[in-house]
Amino acid sequence: MILMDNIVREGSRVLREVAKEVDMPLSEEDLALLQDMLDYLKNSQDPEIAEKYDLRPGSGLAAPQVGVSKRMFAIHTTDEKDQLYSYGFINPKIVSHSIEETSLENGEGCLSVDREVEGEVPRYARVKLQADTLEGERVTLRLRGYLAIVVQHEMDHLNGIMFYDRIEGYAGPHKKEVPRTAL
Repeated sequence: MILMDNIVREGSRVLREVAKEVDMPLSEEDLALLQDMLDYLKNSQDPEIAEKYDLRPGSGLAAPQVGVSKRMFAIHTTDEKDQLYSYGFINPKIVSHSIEETSLENGEGCLSVDREVEGEVPRYARVKLQADTLEGERVTLRLRGYLAIVVQHEMDHLNGIMFYDRIEGYAGPHKKEVPRTAL
């Protein structure tokens, strides 16, 4: 079971690396890790389990956040119609995106960042994601709003980018300049 102690914090080198593609079919080790990442998200959203194990709630978790520089991430959240999206993604790619941008009104947070960071994080309002899943399926998902933001946040982790790198004018610790076209 992944706990908060297993989450790598900002300043760690692995969070700034471009993660490596994952060989398919998935090894038993990679399969177990991705399932554990998804289970963390589910557990973190269950009030009883989260309190018992002191888990911070999360909607997404990327492999670099648990110290593994591989192109995998998990999401567990709902869309604006309350439809659940619970996936483990392998070698995900954003294949297209809208021109229109959006952001979360109160900014973004991150399990790897133990402090509040104020500022608007510009994201594409809609993205089209292609990836393999834990179940061995190849999926193409059109995502919008919060789901699109979560996916872009996790994709950034796979590319060594932290959410605050995208905040205009932010000059805090560990800041790295990132061109907007980095997605």
